[in-house]
Amino acid sequence: MDDLSGLINLIPIGDIAKKIGVDENVARAAVAVAVPAIVGGLAANAKDDKGAQSLEKALGHHKGRAPKKLDDIDEKDGEKIVSNVFGAKKNDVVKAAASKAEVKAGSKADGPDIGAIVAQVLPIVAPIVLAFVANQFMGNKAEAAPEPAAAPASSGNPLADMLGGLISSPQGQEMITGALGGLLGAGRK
Repeated sequence: MDDLSGLINLIPIGDIAKKIGVDENVARAAVAVAVPAIVGGLAANAKDDKGAQSLEKALGHHKGRAPKKLDDIDEKDGEKIVSNVFGAKKNDVVKAAASKAEVKAGSKADGPDIGAIVAQVLPIVAPIVLAFVANQFMGNKAEAAPEPAAAPASSGNPLADMLGGLISSPQGQEMITGALGGLLGAGRK
């Protein structure tokens, strides 16, 4: 199991499916693209000093948290996280992620609007992702994380290195290089 799979396993997908009124497979597909999109956005924002400092401050607010139930998730905070991570490109990221989710869910033209589902899922999973990253980066691991598949060379920016390790998994690379391409990194720093 790679890091993104371990992170995705922390997310209450069945509860999310019930909350937004979709089949669990559709919710799973939306979560499977939302998580790498968020991690990729965090990694892009952490590449420069200002972005890394801003992200570290946000991580400090999520350290020690490990929301496991929907009732534990602050979706208003999730909306802020999504806005900060993706900035003005949020809708483009949702559209790109939705195209990958449609493939994963096997959606057809007459199926649910995957874009709307991904847009609903992002603020639900964002606080979980941030808590996971905070606990991994700052210690006090609420959940034991699997070891990264391959540790990339250090850039001198430990936060960017850690996030890069998360997205270096095949699942992360498929999402980042395939659907999202150059969209990430447009958030606020």
